[in-house]
Amino acid sequence: MYFSIMNWEEFISQEFDKGILGPIRDKVGQAYEQGTVYPAKENIFKALEMTPLDQVKVVILGQDPYHGPNQAQGYSFSVPANQKIPPSLVNIYKEISQEYQMPVNRSGDLSDWAEQGVLLLNSILTVEQGKPMSHSGFGWQNFTDDILRELDKLDQPIVFLLWGAQARNAAKLLHNPNHLVLESPHPSPLSASKGFFGNNHFRTANDFLQAKGVTPVNWTEKNWPETSSK
Repeated sequence: MYFSIMNWEEFISQEFDKGILGPIRDKVGQAYEQGTVYPAKENIFKALEMTPLDQVKVVILGQDPYHGPNQAQGYSFSVPANQKIPPSLVNIYKEISQEYQMPVNRSGDLSDWAEQGVLLLNSILTVEQGKPMSHSGFGWQNFTDDILRELDKLDQPIVFLLWGAQARNAAKLLHNPNHLVLESPHPSPLSASKGFFGNNHFRTANDFLQAKGVTPVNWTEKNWPETSSK
């Protein structure tokens, strides 16, 4: 019923052919030359690199990268392990802890989620230092909307977690009955108490995946490498 490309490299090539990525590349290249832009240039597509197309099982849609030094990694909500956990991610962990009735024992680095099939996608993939949404006019949303459309073509079960008004706008792009779309307010301290807390999205996502025969996501604890002290 649905036809999809096979990998992200092919998708990106297709976006250049369609004239979507060329103008964005030019604007972003100029921005990196003129000032400080996050994430590092080599990490712009890190979310796609870390979660291959055919392995996506959950999508968490963010807005744009963190705009402070040493935070943005190229995938939504995540920060390096040595950085302070941002307020929205603190609230995400609070919700997970409540749903699973256990502490969330992890840093702010969500790379293990990405490796498990959680596509941590921002709608806008670059930002100028200290200026949130500064690259909202670059056309990134056209590219990331196409990512969502491509994911919608896949027959594999996917859960889309759409938090906040901007992310929830993406629901209109998602029509595949094999998928599950969950919406709530954003985990920001400004809105988390208005419906993010108690949304039960993490358990609902895993219940859906398990019912479809897909391995659920370990949300709670990063599996740290074994050490010689064991």
